Amino acid sequence: MSKGLLVVISAPSGGGKGTILQELFRTGDSLRYSVSATTRAPRPGEIDGEHYYFVSREAFEEMLENGKMLEHTEYLGNYYGTPREPVEHWTAQGYDVVLEIEVDGGGQIKKLMPECVSIFILPPSMQVLSQRLHGRGTEDEATVQRRLEAAKGEIPHAKDYDYIVINDRLEDAVAEIRAILKAEKLRYSRNTDCIERVLNDAQAI
Repeated sequence: MSKGLLVVISAPSGGGKGTILQELFRTGDSLRYSVSATTRAPRPGEIDGEHYYFVSREAFEEMLENGKMLEHTEYLGNYYGTPREPVEHWTAQGYDVVLEIEVDGGGQIKKLMPECVSIFILPPSMQVLSQRLHGRGTEDEATVQRRLEAAKGEIPHAKDYDYIVINDRLEDAVAEIRAILKAEKLRYSRNTDCIERVLNDAQAI
């Protein structure tokens, strides 16, 4: 059984990665979603183990000390991180595991596991990004402006990713990510065992 891919997907707020992933998982039987751990309190409707693993600060720091986190960051006084065990278990079983994380976490994963596939989802323009953020209708103008400013700092990190997907049309963005994953599975470095198997069979001819 071939090892599954570890896929890092990042985007600025409003970039549409949540919608893209929802569609990707709808038909992606070989995909698994890595649920992050956090020390913040659950919001209404959030389910432990589905949206996040909600843990205490002490428990999170113990996981860090014991090497049980692949990456982590602290934001507004709370920890967020990717538990190591589920990711390693699923990839060993041949599933492709998707990490939906911010650019700082993406950089940590890239250093720790350079074989990962990293994809940055880019809006077609800052104007479109602004329209999408305003279109949510869930945040005040000051919050929207903070997100836009944050995006200006996040987008330059796209150069550190393996692939760029411009989210103009949802169907195209999803198709491009599927194409990336398919192509990555055909890389020489991921198929050396296949070559050895064919050559071993040749000895019996």
